[in-house]
Amino acid sequence: MSAPAYLIVVGTSAGGMPALVQFVAHLPAALPAAILVVQHFAPDSNGQHLVERLARHTTLPCRLPTDGETLAAGTIYLAPPDRHLLAKDGSVPHLLVTKGPRENHYRPAADALFRSAAVAYGARTVGIVLTGMLHDGTAGLEFIKRCGGIAIVQDPSEAEFPSMPESALHNVDVDYVVPLGQMAALLEEITHSPAPPRQPDIPEDLKQEATIAERVVGDITAVAEIGHQVPLTCPDCGGSLWQVNQGKVLRYRCHTGHAFTAGSLLHNSQQHLEETLWVALRMMEERKNLLTGMAARGTGSYSAQQEERLDEIKKHINRLREFLLNDGPTTIATPED
Repeated sequence: MSAPAYLIVVGTSAGGMPALVQFVAHLPAALPAAILVVQHFAPDSNGQHLVERLARHTTLPCRLPTDGETLAAGTIYLAPPDRHLLAKDGSVPHLLVTKGPRENHYRPAADALFRSAAVAYGARTVGIVLTGMLHDGTAGLEFIKRCGGIAIVQDPSEAEFPSMPESALHNVDVDYVVPLGQMAALLEEITHSPAPPRQPDIPEDLKQEATIAERVVGDITAVAEIGHQVPLTCPDCGGSLWQVNQGKVLRYRCHTGHAFTAGSLLHNSQQHLEETLWVALRMMEERKNLLTGMAARGTGSYSAQQEERLDEIKKHINRLREFLLNDGPTTIATPED
């Protein structure tokens, strides 16, 4: 079992399994790289079943890794359900399988994997973003580029869900945009070229974030070293958020370890806003019903007063209902759209 000369890290979400099947089917048998994959799926998914599905389409061994497992070239590792998959350098390169804080509301998260790979393997890291929704993997590709690695994105025109590839293209200086059918040949060319220095100068902020993701540190002092506090709260734990100072992709962290791109945070706030407005509509409907009963039971000026209040609440209800039914809260564009 030989140590990999390169790390290939892959992130995908919606439409990911069919794309991964096509991706692994073309990989050459002799690949001097380990392939680490994050696919978003439910925490109670059968990870072994997914591994077996991939294994039917490739000659490369496919595994659900265990914590501390040694990295081997020519092996595909799929992140287990509800666990982050991280790469760790050392005397022997190995894997960490952790239940650390979610990033962009995901565990496993492509950003967490990509950052750990970039810190561990530097310029010998190849990051790939495939089909999926929202923004996971965008910041991760930037981490890889900052450490001298290579960024590849599936051609959005062929992706079943192009949001993840498009987000990466809009925010990162991507090296290659290729269809799935051409990725294997590209990876073979990259990994058989003269390897760059394995460990260039890795940015200190990425080292710090990688340590936070490993749950070695996760406190206010650690996050304050890489960002500045802003008047926003973490949607996962309710704590304060710090805006990360480095990189082109706008990102936020809380001191417990949750991390978000601005686009992910904005998408979450849109969802909460819509939920809040539907609650407000329900409460206004209840108020209307109460006023209707009061007006019916009242007499004289009291009844007229309730009728006036009833007319006013009906107007508010109609305006709010029209706003909600016309997708009001969800038409706000995000910075990564």
